[in-house]
Amino acid sequence: MMAGCIANVSFARLNEATVRVLQKNGCEVVVPRDQTCCGALHVHAGIREEARKLARRNIDAVLDGGFDAIITNAAGCGSTLKEYDELLEHDAEYHPRAKQFVHLMKDVTEFLSSIELNPAMGQVPVTATYQDSCHLAHGQKIKAQPRKLLAAIPGLQFKEMPLADICCGSAGIYNVLQNEMSMDVLTRKMESVNATKAGVIVTANPGCMLQLEAGARQHGSGQRVAHVVEMLDEAYRNFGPR
Repeated sequence: MMAGCIANVSFARLNEATVRVLQKNGCEVVVPRDQTCCGALHVHAGIREEARKLARRNIDAVLDGGFDAIITNAAGCGSTLKEYDELLEHDAEYHPRAKQFVHLMKDVTEFLSSIELNPAMGQVPVTATYQDSCHLAHGQKIKAQPRKLLAAIPGLQFKEMPLADICCGSAGIYNVLQNEMSMDVLTRKMESVNATKAGVIVTANPGCMLQLEAGARQHGSGQRVAHVVEMLDEAYRNFGPR
């Protein structure tokens, strides 16, 4: 599992939930000690040589561990992690290793939807809607998988929001650099969210979660924001006698 840098601090509970859900589905989870930042923000800012240094370090930290899959729960990180072969295409030493790395790299929703999901879940009696992460839906072409996982949760009523695959305004560091326009995008996004009457806004990327939490505070009706894997974790924790 790639724990992330910001996510490992600001979203530690999400990482813990990810480990629990993977374990519930028969996985042995390893978090390699020597991993580092994925380099996504460096790539976005055009600091590509620094991103290449980070990519090489991650490849060395993970690739020789004999893992069946490399997992991330951050769609923004995943988009860059899946492009290490392109980032290192002119590196004769690392390009073949980068290709191996990319072959194993999976978003957690992509991985979980590809296996026979453990059905030992309890009821999660909420109405939820799903906001596509741009990096997941457009960058990685993963749209059906998160919805498939939500549909597997007992008691969860899913309401598709209008324009779910339109950006929430987070866009990496866009909400910091272009805050006014980002907030305008968020206002329109919350109109779509509120139209569903859902009490939970689910997404698959920490950056989107932060943006949507701001939207729920400013324009919402008390909605909770959660990652797909956090909803699965809640379902597994609700299974059996309370």
